[in-house]
Parts: sequence; C-alpha cells; structure tokens
Amino acid sequence: MDKKKILIIAHGHPDVHKGGAELAAYQLFNEYEKLGHTVTFLARSEEAPHGGAAFSVRNKENELLFHTRQDDDFLFSNIRTRYIWSELRDLLKRLQPEVVHFHHFFLMGIETLLEVRKTLPNVKIIFTLHEYLAICNANGLMLKPNTGKLCSKASPRDCHNCFPEKSPADFFMREMYIKRAFSVVDRFVSPSEFLKQRYVDWGIDSSLIEVIENGTPEIEHELSASATTSSSFSKVRLAYFGQINCFKGLDVLLDALQLMDKETRLQFVLNIHGANLEHQPLEFQEKVYSALKRLKGTVFLHGPYENHELPELLTEIDWMVVPSIWYENSPIVIQEAFRSGVPVIASNIGGMREKVVNEVNGLTFSVGKPLSLQSVLTRVSNNPDLLAKCKKGVQKPESITETALQNLALY
Repeated sequence: MDKKKILIIAHGHPDVHKGGAELAAYQLFNEYEKLGHTVTFLARSEEAPHGGAAFSVRNKENELLFHTRQDDDFLFSNIRTRYIWSELRDLLKRLQPEVVHFHHFFLMGIETLLEVRKTLPNVKIIFTLHEYLAICNANGLMLKPNTGKLCSKASPRDCHNCFPEKSPADFFMREMYIKRAFSVVDRFVSPSEFLKQRYVDWGIDSSLIEVIENGTPEIEHELSASATTSSSFSKVRLAYFGQINCFKGLDVLLDALQLMDKETRLQFVLNIHGANLEHQPLEFQEKVYSALKRLKGTVFLHGPYENHELPELLTEIDWMVVPSIWYENSPIVIQEAFRSGVPVIASNIGGMREKVVNEVNGLTFSVGKPLSLQSVLTRVSNNPDLLAKCKKGVQKPESITETALQNLALY
C-alpha cells in the first residue's frame, strides 16, 4: 500500500484524558507509524500554552497539543478563540496531509472541520463517529433528562421537550449548523452498526458511513493465567472497568448484589477498577459509597488503572460486567476482555448487544434492571459450566493492525 501523509485529530490526549475515543485515535496513530506512514497526532488540550502559542509538543515532534476551547456548548462552536485559526491554517499548510482523520470535534469547535476543508480543498476528510453528541443535546447520551428513559431518535420538538429553555427552532438551527460542518466530510466511520443507524436516521447517507471496529493491540507477553477458570477458586470473580459515572451502571451492579440473599452473595467477589467517582453528583456518590459499605467483603474499589495494566488485571477475573444504562457505541473494554478470553455480562442495548451474544461469548440482561442482572448472576453461581461455555465462545477481536488497514483502504 502507498505510504500516506496523515493527520489524526482528537479531542484529547490519552496521557491526560483516558476515554475510549482518545485511546482509539492514539492507537491508530501508533499503528500507522509502525506501518511506515507519515502521521501526526493533534490533540486538543486544556493546558495553558507556553508563551501563548496555539500548539505545543507532547511526547515527540509528531504529537502536538492544540490549545483551544469550545465556547458554545449548544452548537459546539469556537467563538472567542477563533484568532488561533490562522495558526491552524499555517500548521495544515506545513504538514500538507493527504488525509485528515477526525476522531471528534468536541471541545475544539465544530468549525475545525470547515477550516480544514477551506485550507486544504483537496484533502480527504474522514470522521470516526464515537458517540451521539451531534444528535443529542443531553451530553450525547440519548437519555431523556427528565425521565432517564432511552431515546432512539431526535427531532426539534422532542428535544425542546427535554430542554424547554430552547425552542424547536433553536434545535432545528443546531442540527443545520452541525450538518453544514459535516457536509465537508468525505466518509464517516462507525465502530458499530447501531451507531451508524442512529446517524442514518438523523440524515447522513448510509453509503457515506463505513463500519470499522476499534481494533485492539496485541498483548505483548502471553499471560499464562489467562486460561484459568473459576473452578480453581471458591468464588465467582467479577470485575468492572472504566469511568465511574451516573451512566455506566455501576449502581445497577451494586443493587443487583444487594438484592441477593447473603448465602448467594458470598459466592461472589467484585473488583471495581475505575476513576472519577469523586467528580459525580453528590447523590450518586452517596449511593455508591453506601452500597460499598453494605457490601464490605464482597466488593473492592481499587481506583483508576493504566491501560497497559488491563491484560494482567483480566487474568484475575472470570467475568467482566458492563452494566451501562445508555447506548454504548463500542466499548473498548469489551474488546479488551475478549482479547484476553474473558466473557462479558452486559446490558442488552446499543453496541454492547452487537458484541455480547447471550450464552455464546457472555450473558445479557435488561438494561437498568438490577433484578434482571441479579437473576443472571444467580445463574452464573448455580451453573459453573456457563463460564466454560462462554469462554469457549469468545472470539479474538480485530487487531489494531486490521483496523488500520481497513481505514487505510477507505482513505
């Protein structure tokens, strides 16, 4: 394949913001380097630039931080800091990429798309859609703020009902403004069919969206413990990985354990590896800490982890639990569990449902329903053969190399 000059743009650097989209973009950047392409990683940063410059170097010369901000959270617009666009244009002219691959517009200003097209009229612009922010004003969660119910499709009238301070006309104009920026994109990438369909329903031509999974790097060293099953242990070992917030469903998992009788609950141990609980609403924090106190001896909170630690941590568990209450697109933790041969217990919606096939490579339960999850966990404790069956059904996910080659073919 011909070598390409590629610019990857993300809304954060994974050294600072450890979200899935940042990690997916950075892993793709590293893989392109290994394949011999000329590639630059440009990540938006909150850090104050040295000497007021728009850009600074992060780790090496082709890893840059873009010091900008989003001023209008409704339109994702960059208003007061547009004076730095001249420096962005200078950077684009200096790099002269053949392809600019966006992994977000959030926090940079959606006009960044338009500036790239204006500066480089013939460049190919690719945009990986990682979530639903363009569609949904409720933090892109597609959850109705007033009821907490899932929403499958947006309209100006329905969005006004969720945010009465904004008129239906405001939401119509928001949609038109975002779609104007999206009109300069040559092709979109979606890591799941579910996410693709949401954007097709919103108005993007289906033929413009290619489904390409977020690949995972190979595990550098084989970990012999990865073959162990719970037959070697007296308890069923569960684990939760990722951000701890109101939408990831940790409280649903804790409620499910509390619904069990004491004898059943003593058959489980749950390790929680996650960050940012202290930044959540006080009511949610109190609920989690109260549950942890009641589940002392069964549940252990370990705090944040580094991504390179995950393979080793996964050798110590039987099941990963992904109890999110929103339409997760393509949780990287599921891919990483499967890479290590670990089956997953997940909510039965969104991209989770695409990946986790009930009683094949994991188990599913009714989203947001602690009683449904409790029933699944009780089945696990009563049927030890389920683990062996689901482990056998786990297939190795696409590697980052396979993902990179698919993206390169799209370019």
